[in-house]
Amino acid sequence: MKKDIKKQNTFLGQSRLFSEVRDLILSARKMVVHAVDALQVITNFEIGKRIVEHEQKGNQRAAYGENLIKSLSNKLTKEFGNGFSKRNLEYIRKFYLVYQDRAIRIAQTALAQSQKYRTKLGKSQKTQTVFAELLRSQKTLRKFTLSWSHYIFLISLADKKERDFYEIEAFEQNWSLRELRRQFDSSLYERLALSRNKKEVKQLSRKGQIIEKPDDMLKNSYVLEFLGLDEKPGYSETDLETAIINKLESFLLELGKGFLFEARQKRFTFDEDHFFVDLVFYNRLLRSYVLIDLKIGKLTHQDLGQMQMYVNYFDRYVKTKEEKSTIGIILCRKKREALVKITLSKGANIHAKEYKLYLPSKVEFKKKLIEWTNNSD
Repeated sequence: MKKDIKKQNTFLGQSRLFSEVRDLILSARKMVVHAVDALQVITNFEIGKRIVEHEQKGNQRAAYGENLIKSLSNKLTKEFGNGFSKRNLEYIRKFYLVYQDRAIRIAQTALAQSQKYRTKLGKSQKTQTVFAELLRSQKTLRKFTLSWSHYIFLISLADKKERDFYEIEAFEQNWSLRELRRQFDSSLYERLALSRNKKEVKQLSRKGQIIEKPDDMLKNSYVLEFLGLDEKPGYSETDLETAIINKLESFLLELGKGFLFEARQKRFTFDEDHFFVDLVFYNRLLRSYVLIDLKIGKLTHQDLGQMQMYVNYFDRYVKTKEEKSTIGIILCRKKREALVKITLSKGANIHAKEYKLYLPSKVEFKKKLIEWTNNSD
């Protein structure tokens, strides 16, 4: 018996040791990956800077610049291999031109700091120190926060405000390049901008999406192309709800920041009648329950009245005194603006929002944004 206990303790001890060592290795690898990404971006910024400065000193003709990059690509590829093709050097040059107003001293600061620590510490710690100091130096300056692949995509965006917005959101929400592309394709910037006043639109490009009040979390419309329902000839509200649950992670990303899922078909009883809320979420930034009702048919005043009852119930019987008022959202295929205005009182915490089962036309959204901006002058 004692032998079995001793053997079990030995096994548990070794398991804990393995787990701790494994976590250390994974953390170290993750840090190195981030450090290498940061180093690549900063290095490319400096390469782009030197290419542009050389061009400015030499011949201004476009043919000269093209031949310069082609010649440089051939020489670098011979010595360093792949990664310095003519196309990649053109990206690097453009990257510097797009971001030249930012953090020009990052590479110099990182180099100076790494040399200081290299002298201070032994050679065995040189690489680790350069990487760690590089990351620390970035925190003290306006920085590049994403991978090189992210920046290749961002430099393709002509609108600086839009580009800055996606950079901030990609960093804060840890978007992969795939997710960044999806959010861009779904016109996230335009959808958020159309839900805000002009002052708040400017803040989007400076601070990203800040959630301080219920209206901050709302979008002009919601894009649910990831559900795959548009391929069906017809679907029910249950189909829509099931598809959302099956793709819950994607749906949470589409809802935005701070959302936690609580329940599907949340039941509550009032005066011996049972009622069911399609989807219940909690937003930790607002400290509010968010109730979502799904409608595939025409929005009616009964739908709005039902949601008002759900919100009232949660406010009176579910939320605590410390929590903010419950928010109700009706996701519908077609929002009837006039009906919503006449049915709901001013300041009501209930919102009707359209959803789309396909990626919208960015041209259409940009046109709407321009019209909205001009009309709000």
